[in-house]
Amino acid sequence: MNSGYYLTDLDGTLLRSNATLSGYSVRVITDALEAGTVISYATARSYQSSTVVVSQIPWRYPLVLYNGALLFDPTHKRVLDGYFLDRERTEAIFAIGKASGLVPLLFALDDEDQEKVLHEKLFRTGDLQFAASRPNDPRFSEMKELSCPPHLRTLIITYIGLLEELEPLKQAVTRVFGSEVHVHMMKDNYIENHYFLEFSHPQANKQEGLLLWAKHVGCAPGNITVFGDNLNDVGMFLAAGRKIAVENAHSEILSMADEVVSNNDQDGVAAYVEARLKMGV
Repeated sequence: MNSGYYLTDLDGTLLRSNATLSGYSVRVITDALEAGTVISYATARSYQSSTVVVSQIPWRYPLVLYNGALLFDPTHKRVLDGYFLDRERTEAIFAIGKASGLVPLLFALDDEDQEKVLHEKLFRTGDLQFAASRPNDPRFSEMKELSCPPHLRTLIITYIGLLEELEPLKQAVTRVFGSEVHVHMMKDNYIENHYFLEFSHPQANKQEGLLLWAKHVGCAPGNITVFGDNLNDVGMFLAAGRKIAVENAHSEILSMADEVVSNNDQDGVAAYVEARLKMGV
């Protein structure tokens, strides 16, 4: 019996501050899936990165990845849908970044739908810490000079750095492309004083990702309950019928929420889901 539709963010929301799941969250979400609840996650992470931290749960419904750029089937390990930034704009953003002395990580899919992360030699603090958090990740590949090969489709161009480094780049790309490129900047949860500046297809955001997800699971967006904590979750909060913020959320997310639950280290998401299941709603 279907007990509802839920889409949750991971980092800062379902995951604890050390990027792990509690045993309680694993049990509750697994039980919810077994009870017929349609529940999944929407994350800035890739499939490779997210499955490392949440694989204890037998996810079966589509995953919203790369902040909405990709919809992925975790059962059959295949791409269902997505929004890709064209090669011309990708290369142009590289050039704008290089003019500021900055080189990004390119997250892309190849012609067999395999995830790739292309980059030049890593030496900046943020890039090194990001790569170190993903040891032996087969997606990573170093290039002498970063470019987007014709057989790749750009998911996200990611710059990692200090706010004062990234803000001028954000403004420069916005001046050139305006609404032709989705621009998102957010403080990182794990690298001290560092931000992620991401460029992607204009529809590659969690609002559009939620709409794709709703289409694939067969429900109206208004029937979905979402959970979030940070600014990349604004789109989900705009599109969903019910918005739940964890108490550690950004002030803008808190202001948009229909309800605020316990923080991510106190299993606020799982407690909410368990309570709704007990109520039969």
